[in-house]
Amino acid sequence: MVGKTISHYKVLEKIGEGRRSMQKAVSRRSFLKTATVMPLVIPYMTQLQKTSAAAAAFDSSFGTLTEASRAVRSGVISSVELTKHILERIERYNPSLNAIITLLPDEALATARAADEALAKGESWGPLHGVPITVKDAFEIAGVRTTAGAPFLSDHIPRKDAAAVARLRAAGGVILGHTNVPLMLGDWQSYNEIFGTTNNPWDLERTPGGSTGGGAAALAAGLSYLSVGTDLGGSIRIPAHFCGVYGHKPTLNVVPQRGQIPPPPGGPPSPPAHLPVAGPLARSAADLKVALKVLGGPDAQEAIAYSWSLPPARGARLTDYRIGFVLDSPLCPVSSEVRKVLVEAIEALRKAGAHLEEGWPTGVDPAEQYDTYRFLLYSTTEASSLSDDQLEELRARAANQDGSHEAISALARTAPHKHFRAANNDRMAARAVWQEYFRTHDAFFMPTAFVSAFPHDHTERSQRKLMTPEGPRPYGDMLFWISFSTLTGLPATTAPVGRTREGLPVGIQIMGPYLEDATPIDIAGRMADVVGGFQPPPGFSE
Repeated sequence: MVGKTISHYKVLEKIGEGRRSMQKAVSRRSFLKTATVMPLVIPYMTQLQKTSAAAAAFDSSFGTLTEASRAVRSGVISSVELTKHILERIERYNPSLNAIITLLPDEALATARAADEALAKGESWGPLHGVPITVKDAFEIAGVRTTAGAPFLSDHIPRKDAAAVARLRAAGGVILGHTNVPLMLGDWQSYNEIFGTTNNPWDLERTPGGSTGGGAAALAAGLSYLSVGTDLGGSIRIPAHFCGVYGHKPTLNVVPQRGQIPPPPGGPPSPPAHLPVAGPLARSAADLKVALKVLGGPDAQEAIAYSWSLPPARGARLTDYRIGFVLDSPLCPVSSEVRKVLVEAIEALRKAGAHLEEGWPTGVDPAEQYDTYRFLLYSTTEASSLSDDQLEELRARAANQDGSHEAISALARTAPHKHFRAANNDRMAARAVWQEYFRTHDAFFMPTAFVSAFPHDHTERSQRKLMTPEGPRPYGDMLFWISFSTLTGLPATTAPVGRTREGLPVGIQIMGPYLEDATPIDIAGRMADVVGGFQPPPGFSE
């Protein structure tokens, strides 16, 4: 590891210089004079030895964001060394992954040099000072092509940073570039006509998920220390689950979405979102919390009137939390290989003293909430561009409701506005039911998805099937398990808890109380001591 080796040698050289200086002092001066110097030299040597140990301990390829920030600020490694090391890894590993699709090496190194110069003056930019990070190709970066995977945006060069990008810069992050996405972020795979297909580092024949698949793949492969994505249909949580990293879907509207695509750029400001959010992916739960504190809070205009702070986690130990869980449902059965990993994780947590209760909360109707979520989700798809004939076809399809994704989509895109208002009322009622549950409970476990990472499939979306040991399943079933947190606007963290017999990662979803994002994040972190956390995929640790 380049970064680690360079810093380690520099520290050893300083120790050697200190020892040689001591020897010369003894030969030139009396023992008494040497004795007066020793109290000053010994602490210096002790500190150098501690720095040497820290250099040896820091993993410059797969360390966490928190560890990398500490290493840069303490001088274990410089930002330039760390950034060069990550750029070298990108050059080596990204061709097989296609995770990072717009790389900014010159800009990143210039920022890294400035970060080192600032530290030399005793200045700290913030918790991300000098650490290389990536953002999804949905967040505008000033002067950098931002496409959301859409050919009609292939020449779009924003003049301003998105709110999230500006906050990452202000906190000291070294932005490496954009990670790959599907067309307008609308898939659980990450491919498009502009940049091609992103592969999962655990199996290159499989998808890393979507739409933040490029960010999750880059993190898992050691090509970034933090990636920022978006989540409407599980676009943070599912890639985290597929790639074995941590992902957090924040409480609705905690992270401002200005400068995020969609909607297409150039239009008027959008009203507050009712489903989509922006949030972080990382290699540890602690990193998610650091990132959320950087990203969260009202945008500039709203900040005139109010501020935001992250409430502390409800517990200090795993045993402090009372947690409900459901690992399966006839509405969306979990494949046997994924369910096995989740069951083993629950049993391990129970043996570790976690207070776990199985069953849906009182008042939660999973079928009703799922249908409400799908209606609101599909309502976001504009029908204004459809011809009259196409609208008539949709209305005919909507009249024959059979519970399928296609039928609900047709209804959502053609129903009168009063139907949307009724669904939105149901959304708020669902939040109230969950919040009542969280008066007596602290979190709720459920699967992130019913399958692990699946093979690439770029056929017509309506024709896609997901194969499980129990048989083929509709592609749209991927919406079920992520729907409850998105519908209600509650926070949810996906944490890695094991791997299938094929060696594919499995993550569990931890839903938490409204605005109390630190609670599911904290639980995710404390679970790592019991079920294990992030592990590098084979073939990327050389």
